[in-house]
Amino acid sequence: MASQNQGVSEEIQGVLSALHAALPTIAEAAPQGEKERRVSPEVMQLLRETGALDVCRPKRFGGPEASLREMLEVSSLIGTADGGTAWTVMLANVGSWLAALLPTEAQQEIFGPNKDVIVTGVLAPTGVATPVDGGFKVSGKWFYNSGSWYSDWGIVGFPVFDEAGNLVNQAIAYIRREEYEIEETWFVAGMKASASNAIEATDVFVPEHRVLYLPPAIEGSYPSETASDEPAHRAAFVPVLAAVLLGPTLGVAEAALRYVADKAASKSVAYTFFSSQSESAAVQIEIARAAQIIDSCRALLFDVADRVDSWAAEDVYPDFAERARIRGNVGFISEQLPLAVEKLTVAHGSAAYGDSSPLQRYWRDAKVGASHAVVNPLVGFETHGKALVGAEGQITPLI
Repeated sequence: MASQNQGVSEEIQGVLSALHAALPTIAEAAPQGEKERRVSPEVMQLLRETGALDVCRPKRFGGPEASLREMLEVSSLIGTADGGTAWTVMLANVGSWLAALLPTEAQQEIFGPNKDVIVTGVLAPTGVATPVDGGFKVSGKWFYNSGSWYSDWGIVGFPVFDEAGNLVNQAIAYIRREEYEIEETWFVAGMKASASNAIEATDVFVPEHRVLYLPPAIEGSYPSETASDEPAHRAAFVPVLAAVLLGPTLGVAEAALRYVADKAASKSVAYTFFSSQSESAAVQIEIARAAQIIDSCRALLFDVADRVDSWAAEDVYPDFAERARIRGNVGFISEQLPLAVEKLTVAHGSAAYGDSSPLQRYWRDAKVGASHAVVNPLVGFETHGKALVGAEGQITPLI
């Protein structure tokens, strides 16, 4: 039975308890997920049974309506068993969170008919959209749609132009699975099981009620008629989308720490007089340094989550400086977690990189998971720094 997690509802605690019991099965299936570049159907079914894929379903549709902290608790726990699986779950959950920001009519279409609906997608505006009566016709190809094979709805981004061809807006649209194709493009070093493939659509009609305009959303204006009564759906847009990406990598780093610490007693330090790594002060120190980095990252990440959730509960939208601070904090965490895993692989020795060792998967998953553009450290640091010194200009709209 899992211990009680601070700031977690009884319903989400039940999910976490079920996940604890499922972790050995998820970990055992990880090599298969890597090989097939998707989470196995058996593990996906297990995740459904735990409720892990449904934590962001709105309460109006029978779900627990998770907070940011609760989303992170779920994905980081799964990440201790497998990063690719955790990434798939994380994207499915934040996809549902995004869908819950839409008008009620769209939410009914998405959540109403299917209690197990999975929404995934890509915010990058790489599509084209033509205004038509009642909405848009959307075409394009979008990289990279994590969890692609299991998604029922896809989120696709596109720029909006006026009649003169001037860029006037940016939006995301929600399209049904039968309206787009999947192209296998996810041939990468890590997070292989996340199935982050490209999706492609041609002339798909999207009604206006299934379109979310990003500039208003970034400032906290959502089209949902019920958001004012639902704290989870008042949460700050970019802080949620950025911080949630770090849950899987945090779990991966914690798994790497546990693995190296557990193996220290039975593994020697090659070409030394140490019969076990646990006797070596150098190894002890390096493992401790990695642990301190990981602990610090967890504390900072959950501090971000608690601030975002508190603002939402109080119906206060954070100002620019606070949102810029979160982008900086997120960048710092995404920089530090792979460094901690790197320290652990060095401390463990060359066996870390053998195909038979899960540590090499943790190492690759941490690097790839932390490379997502929205958690880019340099962008986060510059964004935060500009806000701190009052410098003019922004380098990203995602603040």
